[in-house]
Amino acid sequence: MANPLLGLFDSIKEQAKDAVFALSSCLCQPSAKMKINGRSYRIIKILGEGGFSFVYLAQDETSGRQFALKKIRCPTGADGVKEAMREVEAYRRFRHPNIIRILDSAVVQDKDGEGKIVYLFLPLYKRGNLQDVINANTVNGNHFSESEMLRLFKGTCEAVRAMHNYHAPIKNTTSNPSKPNKQPSPEPQRKSDDEPRDMFPQPEGDDEGGFSYDGPGQSGPSVPLMSRRMQEESNDVIFDGDQDLDEHGNGAANGETELVPYAHRDIKPGNVMVADDGVTPILMDFGSTVKARIRIDNRTQALVQQDIAAEQSTMAYRAPELFDVKTGTTLDEKVDIWSLGCMLYALAYSHSPFETPSTTDQGGSIAMAVMNAQYKHPTTTVYSEGLKKLIDSMLVVDASKRPSIDQVLETTDEVLRSLS
Repeated sequence: MANPLLGLFDSIKEQAKDAVFALSSCLCQPSAKMKINGRSYRIIKILGEGGFSFVYLAQDETSGRQFALKKIRCPTGADGVKEAMREVEAYRRFRHPNIIRILDSAVVQDKDGEGKIVYLFLPLYKRGNLQDVINANTVNGNHFSESEMLRLFKGTCEAVRAMHNYHAPIKNTTSNPSKPNKQPSPEPQRKSDDEPRDMFPQPEGDDEGGFSYDGPGQSGPSVPLMSRRMQEESNDVIFDGDQDLDEHGNGAANGETELVPYAHRDIKPGNVMVADDGVTPILMDFGSTVKARIRIDNRTQALVQQDIAAEQSTMAYRAPELFDVKTGTTLDEKVDIWSLGCMLYALAYSHSPFETPSTTDQGGSIAMAVMNAQYKHPTTTVYSEGLKKLIDSMLVVDASKRPSIDQVLETTDEVLRSLS
């Protein structure tokens, strides 16, 4: 039996390794360099960290273009890589203007350890995330206007709706192997002068041929990050796409799809970036994303889901049903509705409804506060009753009584109209 203390030691050692690298690259050396997928990058500084992952500001040495490079250590080998690749697949699955797009990914051998490293190239948003804006507001004594806050919230909800209403292709099991119906995709058009044609050949999203919004007409085949020939010729790069296609590479049979809701499970201000226009929210960090509607038939399944939630879902934004998973129930996409309620509250009042002095400073239990929906709106609030009712509608302990994402969006529009 593996020694859990040894595993913990290895985890701490790997994280310390990255921390020392980040510190030295930022303070002691001009910069660090690395080569991925045949291109050279300069690591400028660390942007964030969490668990086994670090996010760096990386610059392509050829084009000068900058990216957010997420580095995920997988010391457990194949199992860790498979888990990390779930995040890659999620980024490529959902195509929506309010969902971050992945630009490239690679899996390489960790030269300093026995495991592997997964690299994800993501767009760089210089304005940071909504938590950064909340922190700045707190320091400067500012707050969001209600209309500004609701528009940021609405855009986030649009992203969540793309996940909750995702339609996956029904696999074609009757196609003729000698006549595959999957056609090669045309080369994507260059969008602008600052996006070189040879930079990242894959358009974002929908690797499966499913669709997230505006109907099937918006979907289409995508070009792999790397061709199969490139994969076979490369010894240090692994591409893990086409997960939901059949053995002949076919997608939906006759264009048929089925609703397969996904839950993000870690919606919070820190996971919503602000685009460079200052008004568009971009949902990110899909490492916690799972197919929704998970049936819990026994205690073992319940404990597994509790452990997953404890590891991947931030406590102050986690739905009550994830703290104490009950047998004979189904965990569904309504976990995200609760988190959205917490996020909107945080935008309004600068903290989660369950991060109060009693829970953060006085030894109180966030879990107990969440499971009993113990929170209050500040008496000095400058926001409308409509906004408070919207928050309250989402922070309902009984998941079946929470609104759907479509209902949340409808109510959000009503509140916005009332402000004009």
